[in-house]
Amino acid sequence: MSNPNWTEALRSSLSAAGVAVESDAAGDAISRWRVASEHWRMLAELALADSVRWSAGWAEQRAAGFVVHVLLEKHGVYLWAQTELGPAKPEVPSQAGVYPAANRSERHTQDMFGIQFVGHPDNRPWTRHKAWDKHQHPLRKDFPVEGRPETVTPPDMDYAFVKSHGAGTYEIPVGPVHAGIIEPGHFRFQAVGELILNLEERLGYVHKGIEKIAEGRDPPGLARLAGRVSGDTTVGHAWAACMAMERAAGVEIPPRAALIRGILAERERVANHLGDIGAICNDVAFTFAQIQFTRLREDWLRTQAAMFGHRLMMDCVVPGGVTSDLSAEQCQAMRVGIVKLRDELADLMTTLDLNSSLEDRLYTAGFLSEDIAAAYGTVGYVGRASGQDFDVRRDAAYPPYDAVGFKVVLENQGDIASRFWVRYKEIIASMKLIEQFIDRLAPGALVGEWQIPAAGSRGLGIVDGWRGEI
Repeated sequence: MSNPNWTEALRSSLSAAGVAVESDAAGDAISRWRVASEHWRMLAELALADSVRWSAGWAEQRAAGFVVHVLLEKHGVYLWAQTELGPAKPEVPSQAGVYPAANRSERHTQDMFGIQFVGHPDNRPWTRHKAWDKHQHPLRKDFPVEGRPETVTPPDMDYAFVKSHGAGTYEIPVGPVHAGIIEPGHFRFQAVGELILNLEERLGYVHKGIEKIAEGRDPPGLARLAGRVSGDTTVGHAWAACMAMERAAGVEIPPRAALIRGILAERERVANHLGDIGAICNDVAFTFAQIQFTRLREDWLRTQAAMFGHRLMMDCVVPGGVTSDLSAEQCQAMRVGIVKLRDELADLMTTLDLNSSLEDRLYTAGFLSEDIAAAYGTVGYVGRASGQDFDVRRDAAYPPYDAVGFKVVLENQGDIASRFWVRYKEIIASMKLIEQFIDRLAPGALVGEWQIPAAGSRGLGIVDGWRGEI
């Protein structure tokens, strides 16, 4: 499915427009370009014209100024582009007017580095919540890692939410503190009766500054930190971080370690989808199903605690490999657990599928069209429920996925029901993958020999977590 020719076609389009592109080898078939800042938006426009997806954006500070990066993807082929900015007044044309997916990333970079994105359609602060002065930028080198906290953080009272006007229009604030245990988030509804005119959210209240506290860490310490970006995706984030370090250092992980990483990642996917299916049922008052899926998830997590020493498998993925091995007896027990889960799911899903009250609440609700999903570069189960046929494991395959076959789950109705069924089908697919990985396990090392990367080395780690591309 991969076709690297799109990067050459994009280079030709830029050249025809008089834009020079410097390139060097990034390794692993990833192109890396340097583009002058004045052509940053043109790069996005020409990429969008060729249906290239905006994947990620970030920035860094160097001695000579700042560097803004963007990652673009098509057919599993990635382009890593960067542009350099001066230190005095760093600014660059915004790509958010071309790619909506760039919106919050650029706002985050604006808040953290003080880089201005000229022509941004919405340059309000995003991760700035009065915790620091407007002239302070936490990811700059001169900002202390512990920050400069005030005795009392001022209230964030002046965020410019979209306003509504007219007779019968109501504005309803919800949060940022909620009654449950979910992360803080402020939601502002504008409604007329039961008709919601607009919903705007403000997030980032518990931004942890991981980019800052990652600086200067050794590889094991960085892997541990990455595994704590999100507790429910500790395997996915740690794997992506380790892959980036391994590629920078030129380290190949042992085949057995790659297979065990695959088992860990697919078990993580199963656990989270089980919990989410139960939560969806609970949200529409189908408590029986929520109890059953919570029970199944708990059994799955207890098996992980017994086999890997941690319910969420934290710190199992390390630079160069893994810390946990699997005995023949554990592999057999895992197979038995898969058979049991498969049988229980078959019974439960039959019950759910015949529940017309549940269907009434899921079908057509929360609709996300294929066009909007594509415009925002939506990935993971949300994207795949809206017709976005992309999966890093297949389209930019990495060990052990490059040696096995599996079918990417795809739906196109774009509603909650579609996302519900994508979750279920991904559980089934993940269990098959785990079985394939167990079949391929052969004796061997768990950790490869580490080597210090050469100065200036860079690596890009991209894996498919249960939420999608990491």
